[in-house]
Amino acid sequence: MKKLLHIDASARRSDNLTAEYNSISKSIAATFTDKWRTTNSEDIIIYRDVGVNPPDFISQDWIAAVFTPDDARTDAQKALLSLSDTLIEEVEQADIILISSSMYNYGMPAALKAWFDQVIRINKTFSFDLARGDFPLEPIMSGKTLVLITSSGEFGFEIGGIREKMNHLGPHIQTLSHYLGAETFHEINAEYQEFNDNRHTSSVKSGHKAAEDLAYKLASS
Repeated sequence: MKKLLHIDASARRSDNLTAEYNSISKSIAATFTDKWRTTNSEDIIIYRDVGVNPPDFISQDWIAAVFTPDDARTDAQKALLSLSDTLIEEVEQADIILISSSMYNYGMPAALKAWFDQVIRINKTFSFDLARGDFPLEPIMSGKTLVLITSSGEFGFEIGGIREKMNHLGPHIQTLSHYLGAETFHEINAEYQEFNDNRHTSSVKSGHKAAEDLAYKLASS
């Protein structure tokens, strides 16, 4: 039995009466999880919508609590880290991490960045040792797969694309995925939303198909 952690990050919901208001990235992610459930009905899916319920931003007091030894933390510091502890525990349990995110200003939504900041934490998800030289950080977890589903208003953000250098969403998350223990990374994109033409329709359709195929492949392996 596998465990899937599903994180949605778009500020939009997916249950609006007007279909055009619904989140594309959440919709494609739902296709992934629906296929996953039909393939492995006994698997556990942990779900968080950080777009609707964003985690707290880290603060000076949060950082101080992180760098305070466990046995020396005050009750207030423990309370301050309780959300982080919970989010990290969810990552630890997961075999597959599914993240859906729209592209905001060529990067990730602030709510998703807040989630990463709560999760990527010294002595929890990475260790730090200057004996390693210029690369002192090392992930603690391993063996996970991360699937990223994105939507964007423009197009050409892929490697070699006309907007490759403007893409601060996928490459950023792929870099951070290393510290979630992800050793395999898959990305599915839906583009052209602002153009709302046949290219957009085709891109969204392809995204749903790719999500369905990948979910079946990963759930069956």
